[in-house]
This record gives sequence, C-alpha cells and structure tokens, in this order.
Amino acid sequence: MMSRSYTNLLDLASGNFPVMGQTREKKRLPRVMTVPGVISELDDDQANSVTSDVPSSVIQDRIIIVGNQLPVKAKRRPDNKGWSFSWDDDSLLLQLKDGLPEEMEVLYVGSLKVDVDPNEQEDVSQLLLDRFKCVPAFLPPDILTKFYHGFCKQHLWPLFHYMLPFSANHGGRFDRSLWEAYVAANKIFSQRVIEVINPEDDYVWIHDYHLMVLPTFLRRRFNRLRMGFFLHSPFPSSEIYRTLPVREEILKALLNSDLIGFHTFDYARHFLSCCSRMLGIEYQSKRGYIGLEYYGRTIGIKIMPVGIHMVQIESVLRLPDKEWRVGELKQQFEGKTVLLGVDDMDVFKGVNLKLLAMEQMLKQHQKWQGRAVLVQITNPARGRGKDLDEIQAEIQASCKRINETFGQPDYQPIVFIDRPVSLSERVAYYTIAECVVVTAVRDGMNLTPYEYIVCRQGVSESESSSKSSGPKKSMLVVSEFIGCSPSLSGAIRINPWNIEATAEAMNEAISMADAEKQLRHEKHYRYVSSHDVAFWSRSFFHDMERTCKDHFRRRCWGIGLSFGFRVVALDPNFRKLSIDHIVSVYLRSKNRAILLDYDGTVMPQTSHNKAPSAEVISIINALSGDIKNTVFVVSGRGRESLGKWFSPCKKLGIAAEHGYFMRWSRNDEWEVCGQNSEFGWKEIAEPVMKLYTEATDGSSIEPKESALVWHHRDADPGFGSSQAKEMLDHLESVLANEPVAVKSGQFIVEVKPQGVSKGLVAERIFTTMAERGRQADFVLCIGDDRSDEEMFQIISSAISSGVLSSNTSVFACTVGQKPSKAKYYLDDPAEVVNMLEALAEASDPESLSDMGSKGSL
Repeated sequence: MMSRSYTNLLDLASGNFPVMGQTREKKRLPRVMTVPGVISELDDDQANSVTSDVPSSVIQDRIIIVGNQLPVKAKRRPDNKGWSFSWDDDSLLLQLKDGLPEEMEVLYVGSLKVDVDPNEQEDVSQLLLDRFKCVPAFLPPDILTKFYHGFCKQHLWPLFHYMLPFSANHGGRFDRSLWEAYVAANKIFSQRVIEVINPEDDYVWIHDYHLMVLPTFLRRRFNRLRMGFFLHSPFPSSEIYRTLPVREEILKALLNSDLIGFHTFDYARHFLSCCSRMLGIEYQSKRGYIGLEYYGRTIGIKIMPVGIHMVQIESVLRLPDKEWRVGELKQQFEGKTVLLGVDDMDVFKGVNLKLLAMEQMLKQHQKWQGRAVLVQITNPARGRGKDLDEIQAEIQASCKRINETFGQPDYQPIVFIDRPVSLSERVAYYTIAECVVVTAVRDGMNLTPYEYIVCRQGVSESESSSKSSGPKKSMLVVSEFIGCSPSLSGAIRINPWNIEATAEAMNEAISMADAEKQLRHEKHYRYVSSHDVAFWSRSFFHDMERTCKDHFRRRCWGIGLSFGFRVVALDPNFRKLSIDHIVSVYLRSKNRAILLDYDGTVMPQTSHNKAPSAEVISIINALSGDIKNTVFVVSGRGRESLGKWFSPCKKLGIAAEHGYFMRWSRNDEWEVCGQNSEFGWKEIAEPVMKLYTEATDGSSIEPKESALVWHHRDADPGFGSSQAKEMLDHLESVLANEPVAVKSGQFIVEVKPQGVSKGLVAERIFTTMAERGRQADFVLCIGDDRSDEEMFQIISSAISSGVLSSNTSVFACTVGQKPSKAKYYLDDPAEVVNMLEALAEASDPESLSDMGSKGSL
C-alpha cells in the first residue's frame, strides 16, 4: 500500500503516483527505540512527529552519515555464493570519521555500487550492519535509473554546473517522472534512516545533491532531530537555479536541516540569494556566524572547503613500491618537464581546453617542443549521454592532432591515460610533475591540487635520494571556477575559456624561478596540511552542535503539506490565545486597555482595499462603547485615513503615525506627542530618498506628516535590499545632527522624529488610566510586525514600575507563529476578528451608551 505521507509530500497534480516497482521488505533492520514497545513493521503511513518523554537508553551521542553510496566495496565471491565486503578507503564518508569525537558511534546509510538480488538483501543488510555499521538502501532498478542517471545526472548535475537545457537535444527538457523517482529514492533512504535512528540522541549528517529532499522526510517524522546537510557540488546563481521547475521544493527541503554547508562563500551566497528572491527569507550575520530565521528556527550556514586525508596520502608515500614507481616515471620522462592533469571524464572538467592550451603553448613558446609533456589522467565517466560521447571524441581528436603535429620519434607532447589509476600510481605522477593544471569550467571542490602539494612535500622516511631531499617546490595552474581556487593564493588562476591566457600561465609556471616555486609551495602546504578532512568534519560537527543546542528547550510542531512542510520552533511559554479563556478573564475585569494594530492585524496585508469592513467597524464600535474599556487603534498610517475610516466609532482612541498624533475619542482634538514639531530635516532627507528612488526601479516614497518612508517591496530583492542598506548609512550620516531616528524595516527605510514609538503610546495610555484612578486590570495588545514588539516589551516594564499591577491580566498577542516578545499568538487577521467579536458579544450592553470621551476613562 502506498504510504499516505508519501503522496501528501509529493502533492502531484495528477494525484496518482506510480508505484514504480517498489516492494515492501519482509523483515526490517532492528531499530533503536526511545519508547517501550515492539515494532513488527515500520509504519510509513504516519507523518506525525515522533518524540518521547521517556529517557533514551543510549548514553553516548551517535551520528548517522547518509550519502548516496556507502563507503564499502562489494565483490561477488568466487563461488558465486554471497558477497564479500571491505572498506573503501577513498570514500570521503569514511575519512571524515577522523574529525569526529573518538567515543562517538558512527552509522552509515547509503546504497551499494552493485546490484544485490532481492533474495539476498536481508542477509546482506544484516552482515553490513553487524560488521560495518552500514545500512544499505536498495533502490529498485527502475527508480535507480531515473533517480541517478535521470534526475541527478540529467537535471541537477548540469544545472548546478551552469548548463541550461536549451533544447530537447541539448540538456533535455524537465521530466517530471525523473523528479518523482528522485523523491521516491529519497524516501527509501529516509526509511532506512528511520529504522535505526534514535531521534533524541542521534545526529544526522546528509551529503550532496542526490539527497536534497531527504531533510523534509526526516523532519516530518522527528521535529527535533539534529540534522546537517553538506553540498559537495557548486550551488548556481539564482538566475540559473530559478529555471528549475521544482526550485522551491528543493529549497524548502534543505531548510528543514539545522546546518547547511558549502565549500565556498560564492556557493553559500548563491543559496542565500535564492532564499531571498524565491522565499523572501533574509540572512543575518552574528559574531561571525551566518543564519537564516525560518519559522522560529535558525538554520546555520557553514562555509568550509573539504580537505584531503593526510594520513592516507602520507601512508602511500611511505610504501616500498613508491620509489620504484617514481624511478620508472623519471626514466620514462628523463630530460622532460612534466605537466600533469588528473580529471574525471566529464563535460565540465575542461580537459579539451587544457589540451588546446598545451597546443597553444607549444606554438607560442617553441623552446618547449620536445621538452614539455602533458600527462593527462582521465578517470572513467560516472554519467552517460550524448554530450559525454561528444567530448570524449573531441579529446581523442585533439590528442591525435597535437601528437602528430609536435611529436618526435622519442617524444609525445600528450600522454593520455584513459583508465582507472590507483592512488599509489597517481602519487608517483604527482611526485615527478613540475606543475599540475586544472582547467575545469565548473567544479564543486577538486582535491587534485591538494594531493599534489602533499606529494611534492613528501615524508621524511621517503627522502632517500639527494634530489628529493632538496627544497620542496610545486606549481599550480588552476581554474578560477573551482572550489579550491580561493584557498590556493599562490596558484596561477586562469579563465579556462581563454586558451591563450591559459597557455601563458602554463609557460609561466614551468619557467618560474625555483625560489619562487618554493615560497608558493610552502604557503600552500601549510594550509593543506592544517585544513585536512578531519579539520573539516570537526568544524562542521561543532557548528552542528552549536546550532542544535536549544532543540529540546523549544516547543516544536510541524505545519504545511507537500514540500511546504516546515517545523515551527517557539519558546515553551508561547501558545495560541484561547478565546474561551480570554472571554472569561474579560468578563471578570473592570478596567480594560485594548490596543490594536491595523495592517496585518485586523486588516490582511494582502488586501487591496485597506478600508475596514463593516464587520470590523461594528466590533470595534461595540468594544469602545463599553464603559469599562479603553480601546485604541495604534498604527503607522496617517491620521487622516484612520480618522475617516473609524469615524463611526465615537469612543475609539487612535494613535496615528506610530503615536506622533494621538486622540482619545472622535470628538477630541489630535495631540502631537512627538518631542519636536520642526520638520526642516525633510528638506535634507527627501532629496536623498529621491536619488535612490530614481536609481531603484520599483521603489517609492511615502510622505507622512511626521515621517518619510521609502518602500522597496516591488524592487529587485537583492538590489532593493542593497540600496536600502546604502540609504540607511547615507541618511544616518546626513541627519546625524537632526532630532530624528532612521530605521529599516520589512522592505522599508523610515525617517521619523525621535521619541516616537508604539511602545511610548502604550506607556502613555497605561499611565493616564492609572492617574485617573482606573489602573488597567486587563490588557489586550495585538500586533503583527517589529514596531508592535515595542508595545509588548513596554508591558513588562509597566508592571515593574507599578503603572500596571502585578495582578493585571496581560494578553500580548502577535499575529502568526513566529518569534516574539508576546506570549500568545493567533494565526491570521481572521482569527483576530473572531476573537474581538467574542469580546464584543461579552461586553456589557448597558454600558454601551454615549458618554464623555475623556470622562469615560
């Protein structure tokens, strides 16, 4: 039976998702439980959060590392009966253990590189769990093909490397069945994690673009799960990423992680830009940490390039056969200067660009003909397709042409090695190479330069010959489009598309003085040796611990369907306002203060007609007509519009423009509450705002009697935000000696007189009531934005100062489930109106008479 949570999550337009051959296994792996009981079969149909008040039986922390492939090698036994397994020492997932705490248990979840017969899967699963602490995810063949070779390699991989599907023959059109397979595969991975997870004690660390929607599946089951994600590929600019039809689904899924890691600031910046432009979420930087506030949760952004496994490289350098391998290569290339390239066979590695640059160097600098050799090692392709076939043919043709043009009887300028090369053989090539050249047009990280630097440094035990015991030196020519480029400041950075410049860089690298090569090498080696894979994983894990430290202190619950699912995390004391409760308290009270924001509180922000409805007018009129009530609308809007809209409400008080203007009832005069009534500063501020308005399409100025507001909601999000920051600095500078405050808000920059705020309005109302012998014993304060937080904050100080009694019933309420100084919330303006209607119905009809405005206080 198809799980209900699965179909809800997909939320497909068709409503019918194909089963795609997936079958339920007969037996599940043992699951670590935090609640008593026996699970005979994992219930996939529940989408509710799984939490427990029962203490966990697991004392030490454990981390579950999830990747597309397990860090194990699998071989069929010679008798064809069963499998033999061994660790894959080249796997990053295995190497990162070095940076985790020694006492921490590590469990792996991922797929195998081999096909295992369904009849053997149960035995293989048990064997891998017992001996390797690995949990295999077996993907049905049809899902695997569409998931990996389909969505991952045909859509995500090209797009993340800046290749757009311009036509059906170039990149291919978006295929929704491949997306469905991607989601199905991620769900299978989530099921394997769920079978073994202890949600209150375990950390989960998910790796790479194959599993970008996995965080949603896991967060849906475990609201407080401590979970990190690291992307090992580039993240494209928003202009590229926004072309993906499922762009928001993937972004929202990633935001269900607690920490998201990237190799470089560029990748992180692109991700943050996408969150801003597509989801309206802005990041904040505090004390060196970057975070995204998302429904009360702070999602950390980690920028840390991965390193190499120093121990593994140095152990290979100590192998006995290393010397003879190096000796053979030195003999083969005697009298030659070797440039080396080590790349996967991939359309983005720029191998042919490197060959063309070598050809150009031999033409421009003929001294290298017969002397310079480019050894190009090309690992087997991981993907497949017409584009890959074309690039392979192009590479072969270039090699043939260059060798025919510049080759001699004992000299071939291009040595092309198109086969798998072991690490020990690769180390030998690194050792004899004068320069490593990387011309990838886009690459997430690329550790080839790091490996080369360590191999050129060598280890003391291997320094047997006089040549190798001399000063260490190395040279790098690297593409500026790869992840490791920013960390290699001594490398010659190139634009690989510029063949002539790359050729000149290669000539410069091998012609450079040895002393300069040595200085650059030493600088690189200090960085590479100290920033290895253990340093990277340790740093990521520490940041994950820091980001998740408050998980079990906050109240969490999941909301939303499909990939709109997210977890709201709020203070334990923050709860929804009960209408029955507030009505009962309202009935017992004698002196009530009711303060209402307007936009976003009683009037939806999305409404085009901003005038209050007849229903709202009737409710507020009933509340303000009760002799026991002092009711105020406290808004940033101008007094003219508010006075006109609420003219039917005789007893209603209005505080306009955040309290600069204030009146206690319709028949009263407007009072000016600001400290200064001089507006000469407008002559300074308005020209500055006009300057930015002309330069920022979609922005506008809203003049008020006491303030000026610059709006950029309709401008480009990135440019508008940037201009707002510039304007804020500009205005603060030119208005430094003026009695005004310059503040930024949601899509606005506002200049207003000093000493004007909603908080001061609330304080004045409470104080006036107390002075007239009517100290409030009931306070209801409702608002939805940052300016209303000032009212919530002033309530506490009013109680401390005695303006309000400690016995006063306070209902500070924000609109929407979000972090706030208020202790209550209502979901939307409709609920606010319903609650106010209930209070109006509970008001004393006998007191709804026409009384003097100020006397009614």
